[in-house]
Amino acid sequence: MPREVQDHYFRLAKEKGYLSRAAFKLIEIDDRKRVLRRGDCVLDAGCAPGSWLQVLEERLGPRGTVVGVDLQAVDDRRFGPNVRTVQGDIEEVELEDLFGGPPTRHPAFDAIVSDLGPSTTGDPAGDSARSVRLCHLLLDRSGAWLRRGGNLVMKVYEGGEYPGLLRRAKGLFEQARGFKPRSSRHDSVEMYVVCHGFRGAPASTDDSSAPPRRRPSRGWGGGDAG
Repeated sequence: MPREVQDHYFRLAKEKGYLSRAAFKLIEIDDRKRVLRRGDCVLDAGCAPGSWLQVLEERLGPRGTVVGVDLQAVDDRRFGPNVRTVQGDIEEVELEDLFGGPPTRHPAFDAIVSDLGPSTTGDPAGDSARSVRLCHLLLDRSGAWLRRGGNLVMKVYEGGEYPGLLRRAKGLFEQARGFKPRSSRHDSVEMYVVCHGFRGAPASTDDSSAPPRRRPSRGWGGGDAG
């Protein structure tokens, strides 16, 4: 993203009251790809600092439900009563943790959106591999958490393992494609895999495209990296 365009999104976020310019990434994804509906129940994985929670609250309306989870604490008092945040590790939390008790339906979510990213190390191949593993973790979770026909959006850093991730996503959803919002930096390897129409089959697989489950390094979270 050219510097002047990047500054434009920072100014626009401040003007509109968003906590970060990352809000415009989700806005563009939904405007272009239609992943959210009024009244949906949506999980925001990697929700800190909260700009995607703001967008979700606006787009889902008062009948919608938003649940955010992040390693960092997010104060949900700035949001309405239909927004709940949980401090925790996406690999460890259970639905009861996310809802503060048993959810009213199974699977619980109409959509899952994720701005999760690992702490970058300066090693592009390693950073990409760690981000792909986070995405595979979300695909694993989708089997029990995402309703049939539901949608999934997840951030990934492009690299050698990205094609295998995309193949796996295409096997689990009716459609899965990469998308780079205009508000992402032009030179960033960040993009989003946008998946529509979850088939409802168990997301865990023995496919070689799904690497062994490894615990993501501490420091993952949402934010404004790209």
